[in-house]
Amino acid sequence: MPNSPSDAPRPAGEPRPADAPRRIKVQRRGPMLVEGPVEVELEDGTTVSSDRFRVALCTCRRSRRYPWCDTSHRARPSGTGEGRPGTE
Repeated sequence: MPNSPSDAPRPAGEPRPADAPRRIKVQRRGPMLVEGPVEVELEDGTTVSSDRFRVALCTCRRSRRYPWCDTSHRARPSGTGEGRPGTE
């Protein structure tokens, strides 16, 4: 249920107003999904950008395309039981 008019669902393909907040979906065992376009400032001060409608930001730091997720979190267990058969 929407909390305010800005939370109301938008029809697919309708552009987001420039002043509207970005929606970020946090997943327990995966990347952060961010509604785009986005610019990401890295630790060294460089900026990378994507104009896609949704981007996946790596949270495990295993991605070869960091800060973008390349699904490396699926292939390599973190040592906590994640990714091993029968532990989910």
